[in-house]
Amino acid sequence: MLIWARRGRSSIWLGAGLLIGIVYLLPLAVIVLSSFAGEWNGVMPTKLTLAHYQNAVTGDSGRQIWSSLVTGGIASACALIAGTWAAVSLGPTRGLRRRVLEPILFIPSAVPSVSVGLGLLVAFSRPPLLLNGTTAIVIIAHFVLVFAFTLGNVSAGLARLSPDYVQVAQSLGARPGYCLRHVTLPLVMPQLAAAFGLSFAMSMGELGATVMIYPPGWVTLPVGIFALTDRGEIFDGAALTILLVVATVVTLLLISARSDGRSKA
Repeated sequence: MLIWARRGRSSIWLGAGLLIGIVYLLPLAVIVLSSFAGEWNGVMPTKLTLAHYQNAVTGDSGRQIWSSLVTGGIASACALIAGTWAAVSLGPTRGLRRRVLEPILFIPSAVPSVSVGLGLLVAFSRPPLLLNGTTAIVIIAHFVLVFAFTLGNVSAGLARLSPDYVQVAQSLGARPGYCLRHVTLPLVMPQLAAAFGLSFAMSMGELGATVMIYPPGWVTLPVGIFALTDRGEIFDGAALTILLVVATVVTLLLISARSDGRSKA
């Protein structure tokens, strides 16, 4: 650290701890308490109950969990494939072509998600491609929103990769396709896993575009939480929020553990 005095370092750590506690831990603690609260008329909730979690895993809320997991998984997988393809294609590109293509590919990450939802709603509400009111338009919206982040992660991994590995493989007679499958992609596997995990986490929490285009039979968790809190059912919304956090964290841990196992192998 740049501060060498023990008292100064202690003050910095204390300030950082207070900031993290107030900005992150305290709101999370309130959500957790709300998810168990039967009533909350004072400083702390009273009549603790599990009824909100029972409501969250049954009926419409249970279907919302499934909808979010499926949407996030499919959109993230498609974004990983397309983002890796784009990153590999952009790798050798230089000059004016790269300066033009990169901003175009990163545009979805620079505009509000509501704009993406509105654009898809207008584009696919008329023939010949009528997707309004279908599950496909929700998955497409999530794919568009997470694609740029996948591309950025994979591009960063490829940029740090030494060209010597591919050159050695080519000197031994390996063709470009073989080098890509057996040399380049295995070496950037941590970046691929990180890209998928980030995309999945973003998809699980996406609300702006989804709330504009979702069909009645395919409601994701953020939309369900928004609807519950808008009706004043704060405690049920808090329980659903905790389940959203748990589902996202568990999925990311599984992806990380699998990625670490492959890298060690």
